[in-house]
Amino acid sequence: MAATIYIPTPLRSYTGNQESLELEGNTVGEVLKNLAQQYGDLKKHLFDEEGKLRNFVNIYVNDEDIRYLDHEDTPIKDKDTISIVPSIAGGLISS
Repeated sequence: MAATIYIPTPLRSYTGNQESLELEGNTVGEVLKNLAQQYGDLKKHLFDEEGKLRNFVNIYVNDEDIRYLDHEDTPIKDKDTISIVPSIAGGLISS
């Protein structure tokens, strides 16, 4: 199955500044692994040393958070969209 994966602005420099890509895979995990294989410098931003998706990386399939579906085993249908949304850390601003 081919899915369109949307790359967030901070990670686009690792994909040749592409906003989206079409990649093959039967599950979210397969699509992400194919993405990391094709764009090796992106891998460390998505996966930890054990090959697990980093905690601060949120993935959505058709606007649904995969944490509430089957995580990386969430099946992909043809023409699904996958969005990578990195968490943004922040703190209090004092004046």
